Amino acid sequence: MTRKSIGSLIVPFLILFSLPAIAEVISGQASVIDGDTLEIRGQRIRLSGIDAPESDQLCRGDDSLQYRCGAKAANELDDHIAGRPVSCEGVGNDQYRRIVAVCTIEGEDVAMWLVGNGFAFDWPRYSKGKYTAAQKEAERGVWAGSFVVPWAYRACIYNGGGRPSRCSDGLKVAQ
Repeated sequence: MTRKSIGSLIVPFLILFSLPAIAEVISGQASVIDGDTLEIRGQRIRLSGIDAPESDQLCRGDDSLQYRCGAKAANELDDHIAGRPVSCEGVGNDQYRRIVAVCTIEGEDVAMWLVGNGFAFDWPRYSKGKYTAAQKEAERGVWAGSFVVPWAYRACIYNGGGRPSRCSDGLKVAQ
């Protein structure tokens, strides 16, 4: 057997075993890390297809006062889970090595609940529109006031916008 033929056998083998176990199901008690990230049994899990405001991100409520909408999203998610078991089916991994998954509580899609209640956004780049209808129906949470979508907020921070207060506030940003 030549070196080239050995290499052609080893490379597919290495690729196969380096791929994430995307069909993995993780279930159990979940800790909320932020509005779109959970942890179950030491595994960080990013909810698929949505984006919640960052922990330090500010929005304006219907009273025009600023509030930490990212922290609110995380707290609301924690209250919604209320100690119930969460089941997450992996669909991939993100650049931070977290499992990206669709998670459910008693059959309810957690991401759908977050978007439908105005605590997260449909992220068309990843969702392929799965949560668009729920987002259009949302009238509370961030939709009651003004906000910047999380991906625009992060871009502002990373591109030198600086402080959360400079990047957070504003009119509703078109999706």
